[in-house]
Amino acid sequence: MAFGGLEKKQTAAPMAEINMTPLIDVMLVLLVIFIITAPLFTHAIRLDLPKVSATPARETPQTISLSIDAAGKLYWNGSVITLAQMRTRFAQAASQAKQQTEQPEIHLRAERSTRYEVIAQVMGAAQQAGLERIGFVTDPPAPDAAH
Repeated sequence: MAFGGLEKKQTAAPMAEINMTPLIDVMLVLLVIFIITAPLFTHAIRLDLPKVSATPARETPQTISLSIDAAGKLYWNGSVITLAQMRTRFAQAASQAKQQTEQPEIHLRAERSTRYEVIAQVMGAAQQAGLERIGFVTDPPAPDAAH
């Protein structure tokens, strides 16, 4: 059985052309769907991150405790330092790490309301000095919050 038009032809050869109209209709429907749904994926979602329960990190002689308060002040093992002093100490710690077998680990404690800019500067300074082991210290969740 041959498919073709309504005209009667002398030759009974089948139609060898593909009808593109249904394919174009499907593509246009998909295009409209993507145009409508694409803006929905660009909005950011605000998250209130939970407290984390994890095993405590081990304290070693090569552990650097770096704290940041809400005002952005830096504390190196409990003593107040500036950003420039921190960069110098990171460089010293990195040079000592090259002589030793193990790189020091930085335990970063930041108050909840600390600006992200300060934390990013600390992490960038550590990376520039060649220190790669940075851990974020968190508070364990309250016992009643676990349920």
